[in-house]
Amino acid sequence: MPAQTLEEKQARAARVLEVLEELYPNAATELEHSNPFELLVATVLSAQATDASVNKATPALFARYPDAASLARATPEEVEPYIKSIGLYRAKARNVVLLARKLVEEHGGEIPVDRTKLQELPGVGWKTATVVLGAAFKVPGIAVDTHLTRLARRLGFSEQRDPEKIGGDLERLFPREKWVFTHHALILFGRYRCTARKPLCEGCPLWEVCLSRGAW
Repeated sequence: MPAQTLEEKQARAARVLEVLEELYPNAATELEHSNPFELLVATVLSAQATDASVNKATPALFARYPDAASLARATPEEVEPYIKSIGLYRAKARNVVLLARKLVEEHGGEIPVDRTKLQELPGVGWKTATVVLGAAFKVPGIAVDTHLTRLARRLGFSEQRDPEKIGGDLERLFPREKWVFTHHALILFGRYRCTARKPLCEGCPLWEVCLSRGAW
C-alpha cells in the first residue's frame, strides 16, 4: 500500500465515517443485554465465539443468574451447562463466576466505570473493557476485534498487529465523540460486507477510499 500522511488518512477516515453513518445510523453491539452486568458477562463469553452463539446461551443464563450477587454464589460447574454451546466454556464459566465474586467483594456488585478496575476482573482485557465502557457508559474508545483488525489493514489505516495499537491508530483518525459509533459500525461492515474470505467489493460504498480495492 502507498504511504500516506496522517492528514490524508484523516480525510479518508472522514469519508468512511460519512458512509458508515448512512449505512448504520443506529450501530450498536449485537450482544443482547439489558444492563451493564449482562453486557460484561456476554462480552467475556464472546471471546473467540460469535455473538450469535452467545445470544443463544445468555437468556437462560441471565434468567438463572440475573446479577453479580446470584452469579457469585454459583460454582463454575453449575454455570457450565448454560454456556456449553460456546467455545472454551469451562474457562469462561470459571471466569464469569470469579468475575462476579470480585464485583460483589470489591465493587458492591456494580460494574466499575474505570478501565483499570475493569481489567482487574477475571476474563476482562483491554478489548472487553473498552467495549463495556463504550456500550454501557458512553466512554470514548475504539475496541478492536478481528473485524476491525481486518478493516484497519484493508483501508490502509493501520499496519499494526496488536489490537491496542490498532485502536490507537484508529482513534487518531476518527473524532473522539464518534469512537464508540465507529467501533460498532466497523464491526457491522466487517461482519456483513467486508468479510474475511469473500468481501462484497462490487458496489462497495467505500470503494473509492479503500486502499485494497481490486485485491479480490
